[in-house]
Amino acid sequence: MSVEMIPVSSSNVAMVGYDETNEIVHVQFLNGSEYIYKGVPRHDFDGLSNAPSIGSYLNRNYKNVYPYERIS
Repeated sequence: MSVEMIPVSSSNVAMVGYDETNEIVHVQFLNGSEYIYKGVPRHDFDGLSNAPSIGSYLNRNYKNVYPYERIS
């Protein structure tokens, strides 16, 4: 499954992507690690991709909210 990744301006995050069918957010960090967050509604992905600070939004709205796993 291939998800279109969008480059973002962040001190920690390189790119984000969204699999609408499965409600999975892909986050690739600048260090090369990639995580997926599961069960994320579209509005929460839009909030992430448009946030003034991607890292802060991720910490505030994703961690301890959505199940996640490191995929690379």
